[in-house]
Amino acid sequence: MEPAEGSEDWRASPLWRAAERLARDLLAPHAAEVDASTVPRTHLDAFGKAGLLGIAAPGEDGGSDAPPALARRIQQVLAGADCATWFVSAQHHGTVRMVADSNAECRRELLPRLVTGEQIAGTAFAHLRRWPDRPVETERVSGGWRFTGDAPWFTGWGLNDVCALGGATTDGEVVFGIIDARPQPGLMASDPIRMAAMTATRTVRLRFDQLVVPDSHIVSRTPIEPWLRSDSRQTVNPNPAVFGVTEAAIRHLATRSEDADLAVGVAAARRLGERLAAAQAEADRLLDHVPPDEAHDERLAFRAEVQRLMVDATTALVVAGAGRSLTLTDPAQRLAREAAFLLVQAQTRPAREVLLRQWVS
Repeated sequence: MEPAEGSEDWRASPLWRAAERLARDLLAPHAAEVDASTVPRTHLDAFGKAGLLGIAAPGEDGGSDAPPALARRIQQVLAGADCATWFVSAQHHGTVRMVADSNAECRRELLPRLVTGEQIAGTAFAHLRRWPDRPVETERVSGGWRFTGDAPWFTGWGLNDVCALGGATTDGEVVFGIIDARPQPGLMASDPIRMAAMTATRTVRLRFDQLVVPDSHIVSRTPIEPWLRSDSRQTVNPNPAVFGVTEAAIRHLATRSEDADLAVGVAAARRLGERLAAAQAEADRLLDHVPPDEAHDERLAFRAEVQRLMVDATTALVVAGAGRSLTLTDPAQRLAREAAFLLVQAQTRPAREVLLRQWVS
């Protein structure tokens, strides 16, 4: 199934073709194995060699500065093939953008390594959405900033080389610094958190005990309110991975139903595909043609609608496969668990409430 056309000719891009090849030849064939173990660093290295880790970087810095429609389709096809590997790689792009937009001293040395994938970045900032609570506090010290507290979720521990760490000051400033993603004085990590889905991402809890980040590695400082407004531009929209998992589930449903001569399953796949094509077109409209600070209520409702479609598609796939859907080697149960993860990933209270209304009316 091919996603609906966006406003840009993303299919003609060499980056799209590279992502499609990786999804088909590397990610999908090994997705069950990765799900049962851990994301291999070699997968991430393959992303770097294909140029997929520099899509958020400016061209003058060696990146591709991919148009938004293209970047979404790349994320979508990778997530549909192997959501765990996609999710580890997805953390990288925000750090690349942050470093690229910075005039910090570390930019010159760090950015080229991030663009090529020589270094892989993670992020620790979701806790900032809990303002005015400050799970990670930061304060100015001589020559840098001191971070103290707990970041409940950090994805890619042991796979990432660096981390973009966010903390909040008492007077409401958000400070981001780049740190090495390894145990060090002032930084401890829990064991990887065992989750019902995406355990392969090596997600841990980080504890900071007066960790000092030098000024040379402070890449962003901004008041909390503008930061929250900027962050909401992302969290009100559906994640491209939701489309990817939905698309993969529909494709498996169609194949499985055809092989079993299950006419109602074929019809279900067709109807779900129609809903997905319509949702893809609406996503393109909202993301490419509506200013990002507008229509947030509409975007939240649409996000919930797309998530509900993902649940419908993955559930239909489980049903069509009957008992074998529950075997750990079957894609049905993996996609269903990945869907459960994507229901809560980057979730805010408004997004949760709008999604829950799907089961009220």
